[in-house]
Amino acid sequence: MNTSTRRKLAAAVIPFALFVAACGSSGGSDSSSSKTTETTMAKGTDSSTTAANSGASTMAAPEGDGCAAVPKTGSGSFDGMAQDPVATAASNNPALSTLVTAVTKAGLGDTLNTGGPFTIFAPTNDAFAKIPAADLDKVLADKATLTSILTYHVIPERIEPADLGGTYTTVNGAKLTVSGDAPAFEVGADGAKVVCSGVQTANATVYLVDSVLMPPAAG
Repeated sequence: MNTSTRRKLAAAVIPFALFVAACGSSGGSDSSSSKTTETTMAKGTDSSTTAANSGASTMAAPEGDGCAAVPKTGSGSFDGMAQDPVATAASNNPALSTLVTAVTKAGLGDTLNTGGPFTIFAPTNDAFAKIPAADLDKVLADKATLTSILTYHVIPERIEPADLGGTYTTVNGAKLTVSGDAPAFEVGADGAKVVCSGVQTANATVYLVDSVLMPPAAG
């Protein structure tokens, strides 16, 4: 190999070696970056949940005459409910004990706790008391009917009082219309009244209502 050829070969090899070294360094950086991104994403889930809880607890206080029935302290209070997913939060609130019984019989507790975000119109115990006992017992014993009714109370998005109003598609699949201004909303064709507006839980905004909402008859 003559001198000229050696010089040409060296000129080609040196930049290639530098390129390989740079790629190796870059690859290490990418690997580290990937791990960092994965860690950040994992933390991001926790962080976003924490932020959601924190945001819920710092929003304007719920409004309405029915809010007085909510405990002032403890896990069933507004602050306590803001830390828990909605089914758990409801189970800690004595004003919603009949609703919790219905949700349990329908097998919807886990779905409500792990899904979301939701907007939920939650009938109080007084709302269920408007239904004749024999009729209520019959519905509670019919899982399909009960599920249809309960899912009609759930909108698959989180809507705060300042934005609430209009016609929405419920988890049931039927439409539900909300009218009025916070905190005095009316819900559904029969005009159920919101008695406590804007209760926050970890994955839902809840509106306590004075009547059970009945979905429109199929067909």
